Order: sequence, then C-alpha cells, then structure tokens
Amino acid sequence: MPQSTADFKHVHHLWNDADVEGMSPVQRLVYRSNLLGSDQRITNTGGGNTSAKAQETDPLTGEKVDVLWVKGSGGDLRTSKAENFASLYMEKLLHLEYGYGNAGPKTPVEDGMVDKYRHCTFNLNPRASSIDTPLHGYLPARHVDHMHPNAVISIAASKNQEALTQEVWGDRVAWTPWQRPGFDLGLVMRDLSQKQPQAVGILMGQHGIINWADDDRACYELTLELIEEAARFIESKDQGDRTFGGEKVTPLFEEQRKQTAAAIMPWLRGQVSQQKRFIGTFDDRDAVLRFVGSQDAPRLAELGTSCPDHFLRTKIKPLYVDWNPANEDLAALKTKLAAGLEQYRKDYAAYYEACKHANSPAMRDPNPTVILIPGVGMIAWGKNKSESRVTAEFYNCAIEVMRGAEAIDEYIALPQQEAFDIEYWLLEEAKLQRMPAEKELARKVVAVIGAGSGIGKAVAHRLAKEGAHVVCADLNADAAQATADELTEIYGQGIGVAGTGVSSCGPAIAVAVNVTDRDSIDDLIQQTALAYGGLDHIVITAGVFATPGPDGKNTVQQWRMSFDVNVMGMYQMIDETKALFAEQNLTGSVVLTTSVNGVVAKKGTLAYDTSKAAANHLVRELAVEMSPLVRVNGLAPATVVKGSTMFPRDRVISSLRKYEIEFEESWSDDQLRNALAEFYAQRTLTKNPITPEDQAETAYFLVSDASSKTTGQVFSVDGGLHEAFLR
Repeated sequence: MPQSTADFKHVHHLWNDADVEGMSPVQRLVYRSNLLGSDQRITNTGGGNTSAKAQETDPLTGEKVDVLWVKGSGGDLRTSKAENFASLYMEKLLHLEYGYGNAGPKTPVEDGMVDKYRHCTFNLNPRASSIDTPLHGYLPARHVDHMHPNAVISIAASKNQEALTQEVWGDRVAWTPWQRPGFDLGLVMRDLSQKQPQAVGILMGQHGIINWADDDRACYELTLELIEEAARFIESKDQGDRTFGGEKVTPLFEEQRKQTAAAIMPWLRGQVSQQKRFIGTFDDRDAVLRFVGSQDAPRLAELGTSCPDHFLRTKIKPLYVDWNPANEDLAALKTKLAAGLEQYRKDYAAYYEACKHANSPAMRDPNPTVILIPGVGMIAWGKNKSESRVTAEFYNCAIEVMRGAEAIDEYIALPQQEAFDIEYWLLEEAKLQRMPAEKELARKVVAVIGAGSGIGKAVAHRLAKEGAHVVCADLNADAAQATADELTEIYGQGIGVAGTGVSSCGPAIAVAVNVTDRDSIDDLIQQTALAYGGLDHIVITAGVFATPGPDGKNTVQQWRMSFDVNVMGMYQMIDETKALFAEQNLTGSVVLTTSVNGVVAKKGTLAYDTSKAAANHLVRELAVEMSPLVRVNGLAPATVVKGSTMFPRDRVISSLRKYEIEFEESWSDDQLRNALAEFYAQRTLTKNPITPEDQAETAYFLVSDASSKTTGQVFSVDGGLHEAFLR
C-alpha cells in the first residue's frame, strides 16, 4: 500500500483540502467524482459512479433526514455537476427491500424496482436514478466509490479471479461473481460486507470494484490505493516483448498508417452504414498497434470484452482482419474486410438467435463498431463523433484489461448470454426509446469551403445547429480555425477521450485549403476521412471578386484568377471527392455558390459575372455527372455585404462613390457596409438587406432531405431582383 500521496505511480492523487473548504456535501461529492473521472486509469468515460449519504433538511417537515446522493442515470464522472446526481430519502430506499422479497436477479420484479426509486426522490430532484443505486444505498458507509479501472478489471476478467483477489488485497477486498447490476446485487453486497466486516471493498467479477469509507477523502484515497495495488501486481508480472504472444505484424510508419486509414475509412463507413450512418474514429496509439499486430490478437479479439460498460458500445466482439501490410496491398485489405463483415453479420445474427428471449427487442444493427487492422490500428464507429470516440476509448480499455489478465493469468470474457442480457436489457431499450429524436443532419459530415467568413461561416453555424459534423475549410487557416473553435465552444467537445491526431476532434475541425491546388484538396479529403470516416455534403462558398481598374476593365491575371477560383476551383473540389463518394456509396449532396450576376449583364464586373455564369452551368453539368448518388445544386446570392471578404473597405467605398451614395471617410467598416447594403436592398422587391444567414438557410435546405428530389437547380437568394428572374 502507498505510504504517502507521492508514492502513487499508476494513478494521480489530486485531492486538495483547500479546494473543498466551505463546500456542501454535494459539492464535495462532485469534486471527488470529477477527480476520479479525470484519470482514465481509474474509470472510463460514463462508467462507474459515486455516492454520499448526507444530512439534509426535509423541505416539508424541516427536520434533518439522511439523503443518498448518487450519480444519476447516464452521467459521466469527469464532467458531472450537482444536477447530474440523483437524491433519495435513505429511509424510503431501505424500505424498498420489503417489496422486493426474494424475487432474485434478472426478474421482472427486479427491473420494476427502478421505477420505485422515483417514490424515494428527495426534494423533487428530476435526475433519474441509475440501476446501481442500491449498490450504494445498501452498503453501510457514508461514501461509496464504484470504478472501472483497467488494472482491477484485469483481475476481475481473469480465470482465477477469486484467488487473485485474495493474493492482491488479502481480506481487505471481498469477491463476488458476476451478477448483472440491479437491486439484488445491492443486497448481495450488503450481506457480503456484513459477513466480512474487515473488507473495505468488493471485487465484482467481470465488472469492476466498489469500496467505501465514512470520510469522503478517505474513500477517494482508498479507491486510489486499491487500484495502485492492482496495477503494481500486474506490473510485476509484465511480459515485455512477449505481451500478447509477441509481435506478428510490424506497424507501418505513421504517415503510411494515416494514408491507409484515410483510404479505407470511407469505404468502410459505407459498409457499416447500411442501416444508419456512422461517424468514425481512428486510433493508432502504441498500445493499439501492439495489440492488433500481436500473435494473440485473433484469439483475444474473438473472445470479446468483459466489462458491461464496454460492450454496450463495442458490441459482443470487434472485427479483426488478418492482414499484413508487409506483403498485402489495399485491395487485399478491402477483400478481407468485405469477407469479414459478411461473416460478422452472420455471427451476430446467430448470437442474437441463440440468446434472445420471448420479449427481447428486435435485433439491432449487426455491423461491428470496432475494426482492428494489423499494422494500422483501430477504427471505431458511433452515431456521432463523441460516441465513436467513446467506442474507441472503451476498446482501448478492453486491450489494457486483456493485457493485464494475460500477464497474471488467463483472460476470460463475459459469457455470451450474460452479454446479451446486458445489450438487450429491456431497461436499456427503454432508455434508448426515451432518447430525443436525432437532428436532421445528425450522423452527417459536411465540408464548408470558405467557412472562415461571410456566407461560409454562417453556413457552418447553421448546419452545425442541425447536428452536422463540420469541416471548416478556408484559404485563411486562422479564420477556419476560429469558426471551428466557435462551433466546438457552442456544441461541446463531447465525451470520450480516444482517437489520435485529427481523429481526436469534436464536432468541427479546421483545414486550410486552396481550391486551385489539387494537392491541397486531397489533404482536405484525407483530414476529413481521418476525422470522421467520410463525407456526406459539400458546400462551397469560396469565391473571388476582381475589382476592375480605373478604366473599368479587368486585367488578364484577374480574368484568370476569377475563373481559376470561381469555376475551376469548384470543379476540382468536386472532381477530387468523386472517388470518396463512390467508395462510400452513400447518398450525398453538393451546393455551389454562384451569383445572380451570372444572369444579369452590366458594366464593370465582366470577369466576375462571366465566371459566375460558367459556375451556374457547372451546377447543371455536375448534377448530370454525379447522379444518381450525389445531388448538385447552386446557391445564387446577390449583394451580401455583411461579413463578406469580397467587400473589403476599398471596394465598398468604390461602390458608394459609383452609386453617388453619401458617406464619411471616418465611418467604420460596418457603417460603410450598412450604407451600401441598404442601397442594394432598395433595388430589390422585398426592400431588405441580404445577409449571410439568409444564404445559410437555403444552403441548409439544399443539403437536407427536404430537397432530396432536387438537383441541377440554382436558387437565387437576392431579395427579389427582377433582372435576375428566370429566363
């Protein structure tokens, strides 16, 4: 046992008494929970729970009562706040035992107890209690921690786990075999703690550890001590180069791994998204590479995971593909993956049929959510980026569990029937059914070219609001990053702490791109594939306006630039993504920003106007070429002055003078733009200035399913310029 806080080497001791001075019992519980959740070696994202029994004032009687504060359903310790904890009257909770009788685990009576927790709610707390509530309520101590440390689960997932529990902790930790969490397990733990009063914790077979103390700091430090002891025990048995039987496949170099993953992920995304689209996460950290390239990886991967928190996302097992980049190419990998996916679906269907009950929910998506590729790494899938990172995180945990178990004994997975009864638990199904409906662009990836300012920035914000994962691309890398940072700030990084490189991202990434450079576009495509697994929609708002000289004419260089950016740039962007769309084989859409200038002839903007006329026809040509998989439509704005990089101060002043609009040289950029925008508005039928947000609304419509039958069209958003009416 560590003698001081400095002795911990496998966990971080972060408690500081000064931090909790003056805190309420609930605030101290939040503090303790956040510390525990911040260290992945202690518990995984969303896993584990903590509790405190505190004296509170009854709002009805004014008397002091014992209240159990416990992490509520669906909470995450690392990010939890006070509102994430349920509160229950202890007296009422303990009385529930009389209504339970001897019903036993996995019975309708036990599942029905979850609804009874609502009758024990203290102070009308709306946070739902989790199924682990009785594990905390029926243990006698004031403070309880239940964690999922990899080191501890290594012991819990070993063949000789009971004997190992005694060897590692002696009488300080009792052992109980696997039992699905619920009311019955709470009673089992209470009885075990009474039979073994010297115990301060219980190892839960195939699951984790629970421990307790009457002081919250003592409980926190006990949690750390028990994990530290398990980790040191495993460390003493470490097999070094012989871990997982030693190396079978040598990892590719980092850049080769990225290139391989980026090349295969869009195709894979199409394969696993046959029912619903998935978002991907790529992880090639050293521990993953060591496992996927090992001799024992095929055997261990087939066994599946152990901790119930893991396989709710990682499914019963991953898909391991027996491929060696030293002597096999990408085509061979795809062939082996295709065969592996087909077999995986058959195996999953057989697992469902063998384990289902009369009242089991219908079989869920039979595709794997974790794919292991020797020499390359792991690819994980989820309904959004946060969920796919959690999936990858959980399989990282599973790898560490297997490593530890194989070092000290023999790894064993949870029996398939027990795994099924967790995965298809009716309570879990009810939780899924209560989830709010997904947003229109959930599970979708959109690249917005020109996202650093103006219309592009407004489009990025509008699509992210509908759940899209947004690739903010711009020639100005800093501007693109600023937009991506804004989106991440609004919608959150999400939970889950896996993924390497750009794949550790949140709901938005920033990429510098020059649409006149195919290599730059290819880099954008690779970064998008690594970040999210594929691409569903492209919105191009990038464009250039070449201001004519004093004679009202454009130079040859300006003509060339106008067509290179406004026409060739858009064409090249779509042309370079054709292969990705084909590999993915999922429907998608493209929105090209043109201009009503493309149909209105006038003096002074010849290069710009003719390039936009070409862009209008490019929309129609690409709609034919990209059909039926990808829809292509155009968005034709007019005189969008606000936030536009095509309206710098000098151009605005030039236009004000051209139209003989009075202004002061001392005016700010915004004042000048507003004066010009108001002038333009008065030329329209609606008499209102056109904003980037107006364009973004139409862009959203064009990528949404509401326009699923529309392609080859150019939509004008100009306030009603009769000169641009369809002709």
